[in-house]
Amino acid sequence: MVFNDICIAIMLTSVSPNPNVHANCLFLLTQAHLTYNEQLELCAQGTKETSQVNGILLPKKLCDIWDEVWNFQAQPDDLLIASYPKAGTTWTQEIVDLIQSDGDVEKSKRAPIHLRQPFLEWTRMTITGITQAKTMPSPRILKTHLPVQLLPPSFWEKNCKIIYMARNAKDNMVSYYHFQRMHKDLPDPGSWDEYFKTFLEGKVFWGSWYDHVKDWWRKKDSHPILYLFYEERMQDPKSEIRKIMEFLGKNLKEEVVDQIAYNTSFEVMKKNPMTNFSNEARMNHGLSPFMRKGVVGDWKNQFTVAQNKQFNEDYEKNMADTSLSFCMEL
Repeated sequence: MVFNDICIAIMLTSVSPNPNVHANCLFLLTQAHLTYNEQLELCAQGTKETSQVNGILLPKKLCDIWDEVWNFQAQPDDLLIASYPKAGTTWTQEIVDLIQSDGDVEKSKRAPIHLRQPFLEWTRMTITGITQAKTMPSPRILKTHLPVQLLPPSFWEKNCKIIYMARNAKDNMVSYYHFQRMHKDLPDPGSWDEYFKTFLEGKVFWGSWYDHVKDWWRKKDSHPILYLFYEERMQDPKSEIRKIMEFLGKNLKEEVVDQIAYNTSFEVMKKNPMTNFSNEARMNHGLSPFMRKGVVGDWKNQFTVAQNKQFNEDYEKNMADTSLSFCMEL
């Protein structure tokens, strides 16, 4: 909840020597004089309104500050974690954070994940992910759901390392549907049947899944991008952790890798208030938890036989021009 976020910010500011924690909490402290209901109202103002940038559907509040987003100045040592929404982004963020801190779990408890690693498209009250990122000292770890063509050009110009996390379209669609149901900032997805059509048409925030995963896949041939798959991480978490370590130039002992794998398991992260967004007022966890199931193949519990047939035909057509392939079930 917003009030709890403010309490966390006060606590962190008073005990943490880290200046980026102070800066990231400042925006919460500036709202401390508001009542809880006023905070909720501010959080909700205009958040469900939509607009577009170059044909990509985005929150209107983000489009209103698009010049600020587009002109964001990346730094050479920035690490960007990119993905389509609900593809394992938070999972990747926590793994990276633990690798960078040599597996020190206590350091990962210094603040919620959205304060440790700013989300570039985030807008709330009088602060944005862009302004939050600007307050952080280097090296920064940043997050985005932007498609390749909308990423601020400074990331390409500075040759920043990027980790891209991809998830199979069927599970991604189901997870995104439930996320839209529970997130007060996102448009009402309607019924599952309605959302199925909307998703296939790419008429959701951050655009078409097909375009997103394919364009980032192509971009890895000309830029330092580590392209990872949700399904492979589910099958062999430690192997995927080692891939990230190598990409970041880290060499950690096997027992540290074991510790990171344990602390970034779905079961542990689901209970961790630093990663499960349980204090986020804009999410209705009673309707659907932020961390819902964390499995591969859950789409079989949602898709009808007819929908699966329709999806497979659509998928074959849209993926015919790429070498990219996904595992739909384990």
